[in-house]
Amino acid sequence: MFAIRKADQRGHANYGWLDTYHSFSFGGYRDPRHMQFRSLRVINEDRVEPGQGFGTHPHRDMEIVTYVLSGALEHRDSMGHREVLRPGELQRMTAGTGITHSEYNPSAEAPVHLYQIWILPNQRGLEPSYEQKSFAADERMNRFQVVVSPDATDRSLRIRQDVRILLATLTPGHTVQQVLEPGRHAWLQILRGATVLNESPLFAGDGVAISDEQLLQIGGEGGAEVMLFDLA
Repeated sequence: MFAIRKADQRGHANYGWLDTYHSFSFGGYRDPRHMQFRSLRVINEDRVEPGQGFGTHPHRDMEIVTYVLSGALEHRDSMGHREVLRPGELQRMTAGTGITHSEYNPSAEAPVHLYQIWILPNQRGLEPSYEQKSFAADERMNRFQVVVSPDATDRSLRIRQDVRILLATLTPGHTVQQVLEPGRHAWLQILRGATVLNESPLFAGDGVAISDEQLLQIGGEGGAEVMLFDLA
C-alpha cells in the first residue's frame, strides 16, 4: 500500500532567510493527518540563505539526522562540537537528556540546501552524542547505500531506533530494488530528479508512506537521488 505525499502538499513557510517544507507537522504547521509515520517524526527540506541560520536552541529525546544536498552547514553544540557539514556527509545527533546547538550557513554567496530528519528514539533519557561521516558517492550509484542503522552496518551512523536510512543515486534508465521484510514499513523521499516507484511517477520533494509491500522497484527515469527509510 502506497500513500503519496506530493511535494506541493507539504507544509511550507518562507521567512526570507529560510525557505522550508515540512512533510509532517512542525513548528507553526499543524496537520493531524500528517503528524508522523511510524518512528519518523520530521522530514524538513530547508534552504538557508548565505550568512543566515538557526540560532542556539534546545532539543531532547530525539535522534536528529542532517544531510546537505548543496552548500555547507556549520554546526555548533553544547557538547563542544564545531563542524561544517558538506554534500556527501551526514550528521547524527542524539539529543537524549538535552543539548543546545546552532546551524548556520557560513557562505557569503551560496545558499545551503539540506534535509533534516527527526526520529523518535527507542528510549528516553539517552546520553547526548554526535557523529558525522562522509560517504563515497560511487557506493550509492544505482544501488542502495546504508548511511544510518541501529548497528552501524557498513560504517553507517548509529541511531537509537530500529530504523535504517539508505541513499541511492539513479542514472537515467536504471532501477534499484529493495525487499521489505514481513511487518516492516518504509518511507521513500525523492531528494532530486524524477523516478518511478512500482509504476507510480514521483518527483523531487515527493514522499511515499509504504506498508504491506514486499518488493520496491525504484527507477531513475531522468536521473534521481532518493532516500529510503526502512522502519519497524
